[in-house]
Amino acid sequence: MDRAVEMGTEQVEGSAGEGSVRARLHGMEEVRERLFKLGAGALTDLELLSVLLGMGPRTHGVAEELLSRSGGLKALLLKDPLELSLQHGLGPVRTAQVLAALELGRRAQRTTERRPRLRNPREIHAYLLPILSALRREVFHVLCFNPRNVLLADVRVAEGTMNTCPVDPREVYAAALTTRATAIVLAHNHPSGDPEPSGQDVSLTFQLIEAGRLLGIKVLDHLVLGDGAYVSLMERGFFKDEEGSGQWSVAGGDW
Repeated sequence: MDRAVEMGTEQVEGSAGEGSVRARLHGMEEVRERLFKLGAGALTDLELLSVLLGMGPRTHGVAEELLSRSGGLKALLLKDPLELSLQHGLGPVRTAQVLAALELGRRAQRTTERRPRLRNPREIHAYLLPILSALRREVFHVLCFNPRNVLLADVRVAEGTMNTCPVDPREVYAAALTTRATAIVLAHNHPSGDPEPSGQDVSLTFQLIEAGRLLGIKVLDHLVLGDGAYVSLMERGFFKDEEGSGQWSVAGGDW
């Protein structure tokens, strides 16, 4: 009699577990249906991540744990891939899928124009945001322009650590000279999220301005990008032309 009770209990528990699995699968099917009817934008971060990881019964729990531990989608891009792959339910394959999808999303935000015209710090920031956001290291870019503020090239000339990025002035102006640029904009990111320029950022800017004067290439601005925000050293008043007006005079531009 006791054995029968035990067997009955096992059957009930097994049925409950199967029902729970079926419920989760049904829930994921509904998520997929909403995606096709309303578009991916209608899904939450958790639902999108669950779809990406696969429609299995344990996916939702893995996705939920991943988001809570990491602190959101943007924070996932800052994680070391090896460290991320060691989290429960991931592994190398799923980690690669997640990071690749996040990077594709970032690249999809880039401008489709081959040579956009960028006329002020706000437009520069909008152009650079999908390129420099959520990076684990500081990187330094040189944007090369013709006299009409058309972007000739965007060159990454240096890559550093979490809080520093040594820049060689020769690399900066090699990019400008190669494209025959008449003006450049300097830009780098702060992975900490705080775009406030450091003393080293300011001194490097002055050094590069002086080098540009010798070569006949104007430095229009230096942008420091943080978490959704930026600081323009030109707008801060660090840039002075020979007459001390505090603005560059560039044909066809807002600088």
